[in-house]
Amino acid sequence: MPRRKYKKPKRSTVDPKYSDPVIGLTINNILKRGKKSLAESLMYDALDLVEKKTGKPGTEVFQSAIRNITPAVMVKSRRVGGATYQVPVELQHDKARNLAIRWLLQYSRDRKGASFPERLSEEIIDAAENRGGAIKKKSDTHKMAEANKAFSHYRF
Repeated sequence: MPRRKYKKPKRSTVDPKYSDPVIGLTINNILKRGKKSLAESLMYDALDLVEKKTGKPGTEVFQSAIRNITPAVMVKSRRVGGATYQVPVELQHDKARNLAIRWLLQYSRDRKGASFPERLSEEIIDAAENRGGAIKKKSDTHKMAEANKAFSHYRF
């Protein structure tokens, strides 16, 4: 019998316009100070801009951007015998997707530009075409994991 209470799995948040859980998660990550309607309008404006710039449906471009950003492995610090090693660890799908969303929003906030929807749309388009800050972050993470593959036996 477990000592801790059973933790209910969280319900997936689905956005009202496209009924897509990934867009719902992105809206919740944009969210600041409980202003969900503002976060929704920012995300939908960005998807409309993506659609205008590329000529493809905004949701498809967004999905391909998230697929391109999603990492497969990352490094975690493990302390073994007084030394700290960066140990490569494979990621679960949910954790990897959340990292991809977080990186996409982080690098869109860091961009120079007029408004947040414009910066987000440009980062989405860049990620769909395998360039931009979020893609660089993914490749850096994979390079770090590859460089520290020798320490993978410390995974526990």
